[in-house]
This record gives sequence, C-alpha cells and structure tokens, in this order.
Amino acid sequence: MSTTVADSTRIAMLAYPKFTALDLIGPHQVLASLPGVHVDVVAKTTEPVVSDRQISIIPAKSFSACEADYDILLVPGGVSTHLMVEDTETLKFLARIGDKAAYVTSVCTGSVILAAAELLKGYRATSHWAYREILADYGAIPSQARFVVDRNRVTGGGVTAGVDFGLHLAAILRGCDVAKMIQLIFEYDPKPPFDVGVPEKAAPEVLAAAVTRLEPLVAPVREAARRFAARHQ
Repeated sequence: MSTTVADSTRIAMLAYPKFTALDLIGPHQVLASLPGVHVDVVAKTTEPVVSDRQISIIPAKSFSACEADYDILLVPGGVSTHLMVEDTETLKFLARIGDKAAYVTSVCTGSVILAAAELLKGYRATSHWAYREILADYGAIPSQARFVVDRNRVTGGGVTAGVDFGLHLAAILRGCDVAKMIQLIFEYDPKPPFDVGVPEKAAPEVLAAAVTRLEPLVAPVREAARRFAARHQ
C-alpha cells in the first residue's frame, strides 16, 4: 500500500485501566522510532494508568486536551474490554478521533472496542482468536489473519501480534526499507520455543486449558456485544 500519511505523522494510542501493556508498547516502540512520527498516549485523564499486569504508564494528554487531528488512532486490548465496550466517554472519544484519522487501528481486543465505537462496521478485522467472532455482533467482518488491512482500518491479532502490526504499519507509513531497518535494529527474528501460537496448532488438551482460562474474560465481552446487536437490530 502506498503511503497516504504526511511525513509528519501524529499518533494517538489509547490507555485505559487494565489494558495489555505489550499491545501498546510493541507498536509504540516500532512506530515512535520512525522518522517524523510523534506518539501521544492518551487517556481520560493524565493520571497514571495501570495495565493488567500492574505496569503504570503516564498519558501525555487527556481526552479533553486532544484535538481531532491525529493521523492515526490505535487501541490496544485488555482484560477490561468488557467495560470499555460500554464506556460511553471512551467510545465517544474514539468516534471523534477516528472520524478524521487517516488510519484507525488496533491490536488484540482493541478491535472489539473500535467496533463498539462503530468504527469497524462493514470492515474486515482481526482480534485475539478467542474474541474474533464477537466482532460480527458489531457489524465487522472477522478475519483469521494475524494482520488485516481493509481500506484505512488496520487491525492486528492477539498480544504478540502488536510488533508485527507495528512493522506492517511502519511499511505503510514510511516504506518497506525503513520498516526493515527498524526490524533489524530491534533484532526481531522470532523463534518461539513451541509451535503452538494459534488454536489450529494446539493439542486438544492445550487448547481446552486455554479456552477454560480465557472464558471468564471472554464471556462478558460476548454478552456486551449481544446487547449491542440487540439494540441495533
């Protein structure tokens, strides 16, 4: 895809209580390393926001201080997705920024939050595998891909996909050669110890254990999506 964002690019990355740190930090590390890119972590207030694993981040701007002129909006996932999809203040903020952004993007369950803000209706999108089909209740088109580009919507899969997402978006913004340079500088040459990163590769007992562990988190997100779908029939 050709670059459609100016050489000076502003990115807003959402932080919210119990977001998943790697969903935000992975893309942040990549995209903030690009020439001409400025990244603001934004939240309801500028008070520290604590991730799902007790990592604190200090937002650069509050919602009220953000003008709707960001080139890119990015939403990470988190264990509080079930709360964020019904958080009116956050959804209104995302709709306001996303309406004018050149690219609306997410990692992991951030796509479900974007969908709840009605920013993915009619778009192909991906998410963490356990949540992916929930996107359909919001009018999005679920995709099994680790990284999906549909027009100006760019979504990445679960957690570790954030680095891949960041490099793909870097290539869109500044070209493949720059993205390759960043990948090399970061020595991103993954060789995971186990080939079990997606359900299709997992042994039945491993998949069952993962589903059992995730279900308390997935269930309230699923129910919130069904409430949304019922309201919009």
